[in-house]
Amino acid sequence: MEKKSTLMCNKCRVPLEPIEVTFNYLERQFRHKVLRCPKCGQVYIPEDLAKGRMAEVEKVLEEK
Repeated sequence: MEKKSTLMCNKCRVPLEPIEVTFNYLERQFRHKVLRCPKCGQVYIPEDLAKGRMAEVEKVLEEK
């Protein structure tokens, strides 16, 4: 059985928890569940979100 690694907050040294967050990007808002530190609120943005959802917002704005 493969052990799943837990991402930890580098500042607080506590495990990150999945929490729904509202993102504001290029005057647009969207909600997405991401890992966030329950103590300090630091959010972990995975590469697929940054390259996927953020790129979608940029594309919509370019079309206008």
